[in-house]
Amino acid sequence: MDIKSIWDFFQNEILGMAWLNRLIGSLLNTLGLDATEKIGGSVQFFIFDMIKIMVLLGILIFIISYIQSFFPPERTKKILGRFHGIGANIIAALLGTVTPFCSCSSIPLFIGFTSAGLPLGVTFSFLISSPMVDLGSLVLLMSIFGWKVAFVYVIVGLIIAVIGGTLIEKLHLENQVEEFIRNGKAIDIPQDELHIKDRLKYAWEQVCSTAKKVFPFVIIGVAIGAVIHNWIPEDFIVNALGGNNPLGVILATIAGVPMYADIFGTIPIAEALLGKGALLGVVLSFMMAVTTLSLPSMIMLRKAVKPKLLGIFIVICTVGIIIVGYAFNALQNILI
Repeated sequence: MDIKSIWDFFQNEILGMAWLNRLIGSLLNTLGLDATEKIGGSVQFFIFDMIKIMVLLGILIFIISYIQSFFPPERTKKILGRFHGIGANIIAALLGTVTPFCSCSSIPLFIGFTSAGLPLGVTFSFLISSPMVDLGSLVLLMSIFGWKVAFVYVIVGLIIAVIGGTLIEKLHLENQVEEFIRNGKAIDIPQDELHIKDRLKYAWEQVCSTAKKVFPFVIIGVAIGAVIHNWIPEDFIVNALGGNNPLGVILATIAGVPMYADIFGTIPIAEALLGKGALLGVVLSFMMAVTTLSLPSMIMLRKAVKPKLLGIFIVICTVGIIIVGYAFNALQNILI
């Protein structure tokens, strides 16, 4: 067995859990529900994707939270404080990959870092990276789209975070941060050294906490994906989001903004859209818009920054997402 065969098995059977999909299909057929029909196919899609995402979610959160236990806010602040210039933006973007899974939970950390006196551009690199790119998204994207798409998605997400933070830094918008944050002072709290048992307990608590918050959005995302996968005609998706519509990336980005979900809730929708003929760049633009620019997170961010800075942040992220979307469209045949 060559390396490619081993990797394909790992991607399809371990990460993609194809064996589980076959098992569910067989069980539904045994119960008299034809998985090749619309109703049976929708039920199979819903059960399979919900189980797969929640299992992967639990494993990933446990691993990432264990890693995150080594980077509490005070330690993260000290690490970022050692770097300057674009190097600090890069480190901030990378640290964002091991922090919370959605933009709303990243904003309190952003406020804390800003109050602590870290450069504004650095904190924005963190704020962009944290919801858009994390280790969980890498594994989940790999399970559905393959390693090439997953790897490139993470790289371009980090690039957007670094460029976005650098631009904000160059514009000198510190006066656009709300006064209560600028005048706030972070209190240095000594961090107790955690033992392995404490880290494992922390990781498990994060699994339970995050799963409770994410589960409703996963159900909604999987339900929408099941409808798209089995009930919406392929021609409609192709015409709206395929190669025939040059505005597909822009439409997908705009459509993602009002939603609130994280990477785990958007993946079943993306999977169904891609299966129906939507272009890769369109699908990934939608995912990036949902995770980075969701309306609830923008409302929360508005409490911390003034309208001008909020608007610049939205424009930078939107332009970056649209450029990335069209780039992925152009590279689709190479990546898939």
